[in-house]
Amino acid sequence: MSYTKFVAALVRANPGHVRNVRISPGRCRSTVASTKSKEEKHQQIDGCSVVEAEPVELISQGTTAKKTQLNKISIDFDNTQEAYRSKDNIELLRSMLVFKLCTIDVLVEKNKELMDLSKKVFGQWMFEKMMKLTFYGQFVAGEDHNSIKPLIRKNQAFGVGAVLDYSVEEDLTQEEAEKKEMDSCVSEAEKESPGADRRDEKYKAHRQFGDRRGGVTSARTYFYADESKCDNQMETFINCIKASGGASSDGFSAIKMTALGRPQFLLQFSEVLVKWRQFFRILAAQQGKSDMKVLEQKLELEQLKEGLAKMGVGAKDEIENWISGEKLGLSGTLDLLDWNSLINDTTAISNLLMVPNLETGQLEPLMKKFTAEEERQMKRMLQRVDVLAKHAIENGVRLMVDAEQTYFQPAISRLTLEMQRKFNREKPIIFNTYQCYLKDAYDNVTVDVELSRREGWYFGAKLVRGAYMYQERDRAKEIGYEDPINPDYEATNRMYHKCLEYMLEEIDHSRKANIMVATHNEDTVKYTLEKMNEMNLSPAENKVYFGQLLGMCDQISFPLGQAGFPVYKYVPYGPVNEVIPYLSRRAQENRGFMKGSQRERTLLWIELKRRVLAGQIFYKPVY
Repeated sequence: MSYTKFVAALVRANPGHVRNVRISPGRCRSTVASTKSKEEKHQQIDGCSVVEAEPVELISQGTTAKKTQLNKISIDFDNTQEAYRSKDNIELLRSMLVFKLCTIDVLVEKNKELMDLSKKVFGQWMFEKMMKLTFYGQFVAGEDHNSIKPLIRKNQAFGVGAVLDYSVEEDLTQEEAEKKEMDSCVSEAEKESPGADRRDEKYKAHRQFGDRRGGVTSARTYFYADESKCDNQMETFINCIKASGGASSDGFSAIKMTALGRPQFLLQFSEVLVKWRQFFRILAAQQGKSDMKVLEQKLELEQLKEGLAKMGVGAKDEIENWISGEKLGLSGTLDLLDWNSLINDTTAISNLLMVPNLETGQLEPLMKKFTAEEERQMKRMLQRVDVLAKHAIENGVRLMVDAEQTYFQPAISRLTLEMQRKFNREKPIIFNTYQCYLKDAYDNVTVDVELSRREGWYFGAKLVRGAYMYQERDRAKEIGYEDPINPDYEATNRMYHKCLEYMLEEIDHSRKANIMVATHNEDTVKYTLEKMNEMNLSPAENKVYFGQLLGMCDQISFPLGQAGFPVYKYVPYGPVNEVIPYLSRRAQENRGFMKGSQRERTLLWIELKRRVLAGQIFYKPVY
């Protein structure tokens, strides 16, 4: 019996009531304990020179295989000669100039106005020349997929790969952005009868936060216009995938779900997923398991059937047919992953948007009605995602799905997991992104890893700290729901390292997990190297990648690449005028980054002085 048939039956059933039940605030933890002792976990890396690892026999069958002892690898991030071998002196001077300009508040705060003024004063041709000599040349690879190839090939010669990212955005006013957001996130039913549906305020559009660019310094933003525009953006992503495949044999390409369809569906599906998880917690509480970690909450099947029947959501035989039809509960219990798998039928998308009423237990439609066009728009989004995954496979490219705001993210993560289940059977093709400034980041990582274990596919994850902190905090406070962000930067660092250590232990355990450590934080990179040394995890196995933005933290990227680690630069490209919003954010991000530490500018100056004293005034990289 399919999910859609069952929910239709449940909606017709008489409502029951759930009494004296509270949702546990507890969060899930991994059920797999680390095999490392405390002493092993606190070993230190000795020395600071760059050394090559000796060739090793790769481990492919988990921890039962005998490990070959590796030479410990350490990186000297103070070695400016290694860090900047790929840069000529003009490039070093440009980096120093751009980073210095990023520390001047008035230039950063008024950067958009100053760029507009420069265009008027100097003309378009001279403006573009100036940008290519400064900000554009520092942070953007080129205007199109042909012009970026020389830079990609040069970086590859020095051990650094590319994650291609076409960074063109619409230049909208705040009012235009808010209008587009409200038009695309509010359904026809909501427009006709505002407030008629039982929607969670977090998963509804709010005009004061309609401009999703507000308070965001490091992520590009898409606003829905129509289906034709989504098709065009899909074609842009396809061209990016092809360019990545043509430029290298092991590249990545980045995509965003909000570029591929109407965000109304992401909001609604996110609300459904969250409410189903809350309903699972209610059922766990009924069985006295609310204080357990989520992955340890295993519902006894007979009690579950009786409980659902008492709620009036269906007859016991209907519930039994549903669960047995989905081949669940064969062990006599049903856990969160089993429960999540019940939402699996995409033949009628609107049937997915059924939610449990937490007061009655009865399943109800999230929306009173969907138009035929809304149904088609939902299906088209899923179809576009599928097309991109197939193109990635055809071109030998891995697909990185970017994280977005928390009110979109449950749906984005679920759709990405479905892509992983389908396309990561033989190797990691699809990578999900986890934002470690979120309180539930570790829970999300552990639950998703457990699913990959059970089903036997390759898990791919990118760990970031996060891009939407200020916006998320303001929205939660204004609308009145719990702040999803960790309380401070140190808590975020602890969360990042916790997720990272868990992923490294999973790699050590099975060799089917893969992670990109996407960070500009040198301490986090050193922490990762320390853990890899402890686990005898060789960079040659290509299980742990590192990632930084083009034009930033070369003293991290290039020494790693030259020591044999898989390291990638996020490589933005696009016409000068159309990537100005991206450049504006880079200036803002670098202001905080450079004020917090002058390390990169200091290293650039040290290398420039070294070259002058060594007579390398006209230094050119050789590759």
